[in-house]
Amino acid sequence: MTATDKDNTQVRHGDETLGLEASPSSDSGRDTVVDDKELFGDGPTTTFAQQTVSLSDEKVEEEERAYLDKSTEYPDGGLRAWLVVFGSFMGLFPVWGMYNTLGAIEGYVSEHQLAGNSTLEISWIFSLHLTIGCICCVFSGSYFDRNGGQKAIIVGGALYVFGIFMMSECTKVWQFILAFSVSSGIGAGIATTPLVSCVATWFNKRRAVATSLATCGSSIGGIIMPLILRRMYVTIGYKWAIKVLSLIFLVNMSLAALLARERVTPKVEPFKSFKEGATFYAKTSLNWRYFLDSRFLWCSIAFALGENSICVTATYISSYINKQGLPASMPYTALTVMNATALLGRYIPSYFADHHFGRFNVQIVMALLAAVLHLTMWLPFGSNLRVLWAWVCIYGFMSGSVFSLSPVCISQICKTSDFGKYYSTAYLLNALVTLPIMPIAGAVIGNGSIQGYNNFIIFTAMLILCAGFCYAISRTYCVGWRLCRF
Repeated sequence: MTATDKDNTQVRHGDETLGLEASPSSDSGRDTVVDDKELFGDGPTTTFAQQTVSLSDEKVEEEERAYLDKSTEYPDGGLRAWLVVFGSFMGLFPVWGMYNTLGAIEGYVSEHQLAGNSTLEISWIFSLHLTIGCICCVFSGSYFDRNGGQKAIIVGGALYVFGIFMMSECTKVWQFILAFSVSSGIGAGIATTPLVSCVATWFNKRRAVATSLATCGSSIGGIIMPLILRRMYVTIGYKWAIKVLSLIFLVNMSLAALLARERVTPKVEPFKSFKEGATFYAKTSLNWRYFLDSRFLWCSIAFALGENSICVTATYISSYINKQGLPASMPYTALTVMNATALLGRYIPSYFADHHFGRFNVQIVMALLAAVLHLTMWLPFGSNLRVLWAWVCIYGFMSGSVFSLSPVCISQICKTSDFGKYYSTAYLLNALVTLPIMPIAGAVIGNGSIQGYNNFIIFTAMLILCAGFCYAISRTYCVGWRLCRF
């Protein structure tokens, strides 16, 4: 417990203590304290509006996580810690950067290799890629918590690069599904959780900033790749453009495997048989009991809705611009500008989240503002070149914030030693949402008319609006209705 005065509230947030301003409704002569057991669900109950959620069956031995749960053991900086951030950055450059470049791929293949296929058919390529990646994140989370992340990054990186390379030879939908959706999807899923989770083992008070810097790799990738592809499509053609891209990705993933390492690699006994190992990962990769914690349940729902809204927007923005008859170079430039402003959005809000307002508070505001932008700028004025550019810049900033703070919000409601499993479990829910979302978006667009795209804008706005409300519900389960830094 942490002593407080009557004007301030201290919340013990797992590995750090956060100062919270007391709400006007708080009793002026009484301290409000939330200790580790209440905030993390380590104790028997979690309260919200007198509702109790039992977590008594989820106990973890203190000695197994002690080395990660003492804030004094976090370097929170230093050469080795920042090299880990750089390694994570290099790995997320291709894996998440491709998510931000889907529009450059979809826009080209839909008019060339797959010109005879419908928007709905093409959407399955990207839907399956995202879904398979999310599902594989579930298993890599459990593997990371038990063994560390280097081998997972090596295997995942190899599969990812192989799939991208083979995509250069694809001319049919089923070929794109095998190469991009299956091979690269599996590789992305295996590599994602260790790439994100390793940063959390080195940082505590500066975790949001460190994580945002690492995830900036996706924004940098989203800035560079559309420009590279636009140039190479013209100069060397699609096939060699994708092959050059796969070579760049190979260098990135090699550096990630070398540098992105967890602070302490667990020492475990090897499994006696394949069956024992398979049984262990099947039981530990997905823990449905986590969803009994309302904080995690609503945070996971918000994570899935927000990420899917951003991904489908990035996927179809190029086709939308082409439909509006705007300059031919704008689809690629718009993706670049959107990811450039997302770079600022990943760092600046994260800094204020760490030092002033709290992670959940900033995440909620950014998600709600992104929805407002869709409905007030993109929907009514999408055909206006100046307004559309303004929307691209502002929305890119907010989407970058939503992306980078999602894993930090999850880490705020679980123990650091369990973060890999919690994060991967959240990704499973994300997969279940992703599988239908992309085809639904394609069906909403329909024959590609302006009205169809307007319906699509409303659809994506509702997704991220619901994400903001779900983050707010999760926050309320954590600290109630009081206005405080959280």
